[in-house]
Amino acid sequence: MHEDLPLADGVCLCLVVNPPQAQPAHGWQLVRELSPNGPLGRIWSLSRPLTYRSIDALESSGLIHRDRSDSNSRRHALTPTATGRRAADRWLDEPVNHIRDLRTGFLIKYELRRRLGRDPARFARQQATHLAGAFTALDDPNVDVNDIVSLWRRHNALAAQRVLAALAAETEQLTELR
Repeated sequence: MHEDLPLADGVCLCLVVNPPQAQPAHGWQLVRELSPNGPLGRIWSLSRPLTYRSIDALESSGLIHRDRSDSNSRRHALTPTATGRRAADRWLDEPVNHIRDLRTGFLIKYELRRRLGRDPARFARQQATHLAGAFTALDDPNVDVNDIVSLWRRHNALAAQRVLAALAAETEQLTELR
């Protein structure tokens, strides 16, 4: 039912499950995290209205609960439901399905995993394995240089492979130093 969370909903859900500051999370905290100048906004930003739209969708889906006990307050605490916690874990463990989604979906999941102490190197290797078929399909050294789309896709795939390999190797080396 919740396996295919949109990126905005998945990120917001993970931030409710694992709030950036004190428990429980609030919408304004998510907005701050995802603003262009926020800690996660550098990777992928989400406007205030879209952040609150995701919060509303997560609440409607039964993945989070908004505490409305203080009707005088405009700031309602956000808490995950048990279903929401499971959905966040599943979403965070799913690799992205397209090379084009590495810049957003993969990097935001990688950073959230890093923050939570989950093995980001393993996730980078899992992502590379998941896209191995796409990488192989695009690795044609004889691509026609006049076919700029195929040339772009090939070099984009090669760069993505190098980044994934570097993330896997770099985090392994950092882990060994601890």
